[in-house]
Amino acid sequence: MDEKRQRVNPTKDNFPYKVELHVHLDGAFRLSSVYDIARRRKIDLKVTSIEDFRKNVCVYHAHSLYKVLSSFVIFMPIIAGDREAISRLVYEFCEDSARNNIKYVEARYSPHLLANSEPKPEYALQHGDLTPHEVVQLVNVATKKGMEDFKIRVKTILCCIRHRPDWSEEVVDLAEEFKQDGVVAIDIAGGSNDESVCVEFVHEGHKKAFNRAKQLGIHITVHAGEAGTAASVKEALDDLHAERIGHGYRVLEDEKIYKEVREKHVHLETCPISSICTGAVPEDIHKHPVVRFAEDKANYSLNSDDPFVFDSCLLDDYNAAVDMGLTDKHIVTSIFNAAKSCFASDDEKKEILKELVEIYGDIDTDT
Repeated sequence: MDEKRQRVNPTKDNFPYKVELHVHLDGAFRLSSVYDIARRRKIDLKVTSIEDFRKNVCVYHAHSLYKVLSSFVIFMPIIAGDREAISRLVYEFCEDSARNNIKYVEARYSPHLLANSEPKPEYALQHGDLTPHEVVQLVNVATKKGMEDFKIRVKTILCCIRHRPDWSEEVVDLAEEFKQDGVVAIDIAGGSNDESVCVEFVHEGHKKAFNRAKQLGIHITVHAGEAGTAASVKEALDDLHAERIGHGYRVLEDEKIYKEVREKHVHLETCPISSICTGAVPEDIHKHPVVRFAEDKANYSLNSDDPFVFDSCLLDDYNAAVDMGLTDKHIVTSIFNAAKSCFASDDEKKEILKELVEIYGDIDTDT
């Protein structure tokens, strides 16, 4: 295990207004609280201190998507199926985001992975009566309180899971039912503990659900071009009707597809630290795809992905991007890009952009 990542000093934050579009709610919980919940539930973590727990769950330079997903196997059973834990951690997520000067955030999660109503739950330690529907209700209540208490805008995105196409129709149903309660989109992400399915693929069941989501006017973002090829980005655009692409780094393997992404102003939700830890990008950070995206004035943003897992915060990702070759202006541009590409209502988007101009000035993002 590498040395613990050196966290930046939030008092030296040069970016007082951030917008984040790609952060997994279940990968952004407060580590100390997860440790505390495990003790409350008398779950044996096989560690004697919170620092040992940190070493077990946090990933620093694994260069493996499978290794990153394996971290969830350790901590998700502590949370899944526990109403009190979910409510507490979601509320704290709002507080932590606000502390990091994130003024607008879209947090994504799978209701099914936090539930325990299936006979054999994916993560929960035992079968229970917490359904995906109630999980969404719990998250909505907690985010509403968090928004009020911490003066932050929080929206949510519901994730379909690649190896569970049988869940996708219900995810669309939930997104449609709760669109007035802050649910703004659907996504498809990984989630299997099996290394063989850590690559990108789209089952026909997912395609059917995403077609219906488009017909219902539900916004769509899709994980693609991270572990898979540029073709997975094309598939996300053509078969899943993606408006945004989660990660998208491998799009550079096919200039024709990359040109289409730029011409259609498809937003690329990049995550600098995550991309290194999952092995999605070249080891030479100066050849990171985000550098090319910035130079080409593509529509990109910088995001934290799973700050709990990577023991990081969004400002760490900004600093990592600077190490890769981005300037402060590039970072400000990425914040404006995120605001323009977010799934908030038109009126709310105008308010966010107005606030950004007040902070950073009126910049030309060319997107």
